[in-house]
Amino acid sequence: MKITDVKIEKFSAPLSEPFRVAFGVIEDSDSWTVKITTDEGIYGLGSAAPIGFVTGETMETCYLVMKMFAEAFIGFDPMDIAGAHKLMDSIIYSNGSAKCAFDIALYDIMGKKKNLPVYKLLGGTDPVVHNDITIGIDTPEKMQAAAKRFVFEKGFRILKIKIGINPEDDLRALTLIREAVGEDIRLRVDANQGYNVETALEVLPTFEKLHIDAVEQCLPWWDFDGAAELMQKNTTSVKLMLDESIHTPYDAQRASKLHCADYYNIKLMKCGGLYTGAQIADIAQETGVKCMVGCMQENKISITAGVSLVAAKQAIVEADCDSFMFFKGDDDGIAGGFDRKGGIFTLLDKPGLGIDMDI
Repeated sequence: MKITDVKIEKFSAPLSEPFRVAFGVIEDSDSWTVKITTDEGIYGLGSAAPIGFVTGETMETCYLVMKMFAEAFIGFDPMDIAGAHKLMDSIIYSNGSAKCAFDIALYDIMGKKKNLPVYKLLGGTDPVVHNDITIGIDTPEKMQAAAKRFVFEKGFRILKIKIGINPEDDLRALTLIREAVGEDIRLRVDANQGYNVETALEVLPTFEKLHIDAVEQCLPWWDFDGAAELMQKNTTSVKLMLDESIHTPYDAQRASKLHCADYYNIKLMKCGGLYTGAQIADIAQETGVKCMVGCMQENKISITAGVSLVAAKQAIVEADCDSFMFFKGDDDGIAGGFDRKGGIFTLLDKPGLGIDMDI
């Protein structure tokens, strides 16, 4: 089987409202969709959702890189996923979301060729994944209102709350949210690099009192030594997670060697897709670290791939694959992939990604 055609199209769906995190405001959700077609008539879909302050890509630069990949992939064997990554890495360094789009499309093709859902292709057996939903930074009262809506109207049992700008506001928001949703709802928080070691150590005891499961990326992405120090000095039950620090398997190896975290947040757009995401999960498994799969402002193509990875890897015990629900109308309009009831996602028993979409 050989690749005969690669098509790239822009996917746009408006967000319900801007989404604020500690290092910026996300106001749009444009992405690129790639369709890879083979000489056997099988095609695969992938998606790239670049974001400058995380992946170092813009929509414009991502498109240029994807065009280079499209030319290089003509005549390539789509079943050779390791070779595909070697080819992409030889063309350009980093550019994780561009590589992710091609990676996912190849896995979609492989699943269709072998008549297996992607999660089974990756070694999974259980299609059910329990997912959280995220609350962006706002006034503490508005964050509490969002939490009540997600729990009591939409049926979510796990909330992820963005923090990291003002510790006092963070603690007030978390206190209000805990009071509103009760003790049975799991809470985790994400500082998005907004704290330093001292601030993190100050707020962790209060996080513990509020029964916060974990805090994500307290420190700047580059501060592995600080993350190791924070791990050593954290005497609370709150687990520490790295996100922006973990882009590649090499980052995971470094973090594991220094004992920087209890959890790694794997994002396909950071690491370049399922192939490298699975490698990060395997490194975590070997070193006793657990993982979560997170997302950018992605649509259901890459979200289905991310949920499939959660279902496939033992080290991945948490899912933060919720971005498609922040479009106007609570969905991106792409059919297939999985069924959802509240925060319970059930992957479809269809070959490949099971996405009902063509471009």
